[in-house]
Amino acid sequence: MLSRILPARVDSRFRGHVLALWLFVPITLMMIAISLLHIFSADGGAQSVSTMPLDTYPAGAAQNVIALMSRLGLEQLLLGLIALVVLLRYRALIPLMYLVFVAHYLGYQAIAGMKPLALAGVSGASTPAIVIAAASGVGLVLSLVGKGYRRRY
Repeated sequence: MLSRILPARVDSRFRGHVLALWLFVPITLMMIAISLLHIFSADGGAQSVSTMPLDTYPAGAAQNVIALMSRLGLEQLLLGLIALVVLLRYRALIPLMYLVFVAHYLGYQAIAGMKPLALAGVSGASTPAIVIAAASGVGLVLSLVGKGYRRRY
């Protein structure tokens, strides 16, 4: 199983189920789109998406939150671009990328449980995050099975 996540040979041959490959495309595009919203939105998505009450913060504090959200967008953009490179050139690493996506979501949830945000309402970011995490979980399973893997006895 580990050899499917960390293949000895990294090439453009995807060995998992074809649905995992097709599922990887919208996940990658969603991640890039979300990252661009954080980078280019005036509030970094903090108030408009995540319902952080920026208008109740002192100006400096609100600016810091916006700057941090934009930097978060850069991190997400880099992860999305790595996923795009994997999709276009190194498809053997798709199972690893799915594992990274699932680990990212689980880590995010663990940290959010330890250090929750004070929001003015329900965050609009939770639905896309759940969709990406669920699709990544399904994609991970599908990418680890397939006719491209030969059984060794």
